[in-house]
Amino acid sequence: MRVALVSFDFGEYCVRLATALGRKADVMLLVPSPVVEPYLTALDPRVYLQSFVGPRLRQAGRQLRLCRELVRWIEAFDPDVVHVQQGHLWFNGFLPLLRRHPIVLTVHDAQHHPGDRASQKTPQKILDFGFRRAAQLIVHSRHSRQAVVDKGGIDPATVHVVPHISLVDVPEPVACDECVPTVLFFGRIWAYKGLEYLIRAEPIITSAVPDVRIVIGGHGEDFARYRRMMVHPERFTVYNERVSDERRHELFRQATVVVLPYIEASQSGVIPLAYAHMKPVVATTVGGLPDFVDEGRTGYLVPPRDERALAAAIVRLLRDRTLCRELGTNGKRRLDAACAPHVIADHTLAVYRRALMVKSRSEFSRNRPSRIA
Repeated sequence: MRVALVSFDFGEYCVRLATALGRKADVMLLVPSPVVEPYLTALDPRVYLQSFVGPRLRQAGRQLRLCRELVRWIEAFDPDVVHVQQGHLWFNGFLPLLRRHPIVLTVHDAQHHPGDRASQKTPQKILDFGFRRAAQLIVHSRHSRQAVVDKGGIDPATVHVVPHISLVDVPEPVACDECVPTVLFFGRIWAYKGLEYLIRAEPIITSAVPDVRIVIGGHGEDFARYRRMMVHPERFTVYNERVSDERRHELFRQATVVVLPYIEASQSGVIPLAYAHMKPVVATTVGGLPDFVDEGRTGYLVPPRDERALAAAIVRLLRDRTLCRELGTNGKRRLDAACAPHVIADHTLAVYRRALMVKSRSEFSRNRPSRIA
């Protein structure tokens, strides 16, 4: 099978997926150079990489020329399936030109998240157009599947839940028993991530665990408003930046518990990172997060916007390192069983085969001679 994998974002995700698929299919990965370059050492040499420099979204002429070039590259590769990640403001308009190839589209976010100004540069109608052009859709949670079906009017038979691929390989993850009790919030910082509720929970947490350290790693909106919320800013260590892979590994290694206080969510790439490092998670009961957290086995679920419940779950784990190790071990087992790259590749190939089967049936029906009564 020949697969053209197209994305304008999600560099690490695409490299992991393309590498896993490349062991069973011929894969061409089309992705912007700045997005993919940090992860090239992990890309299987069997994958044909076609990188490009993406212009700014407002540069209409350059965007149109790039999209035409992408279509030419895809047609020259002559794939059995074109797999698009999420969609793109300009490239979605070129999807009809690829109609002779079945399109599979992975929906990372069915709807824009509150406060996420970066994703909102592509209007929802443009995303929905791409979703409808796809022969089959992949989502990462049951919540996202329901959102695509209900809000996008998509046939549920064409929407498949495939978990988020594991993004890291940690050869021998270990519990950091000697580390200071540490709470980690990691990822893009937008309103929907609910960081303010972790900040509000800090006085409750520190009154119960006085030596706790709260680490925040990631970038997004202006961080000044979060600093103003801090009652005890000295309790926080903040890396308000794009965190390097090396520092990310160190942050997760040192963490006692990983916290996702989201007020809205589709799915999460942070939970697989936590599980890869054998760390328990505390997450909210929003969106697709409950799909990834086994209550009492890999972490705890709490209501959103409830700093007291959030603090109580965090304190429970901080006070019991044995429990942390047990839940972290369970998380790693779950990750290996459900999210390992070869597992995700098998699920994805099954969706490709479904797209090809539907296409074959459609062509047979179209070419079948009509019966004259």
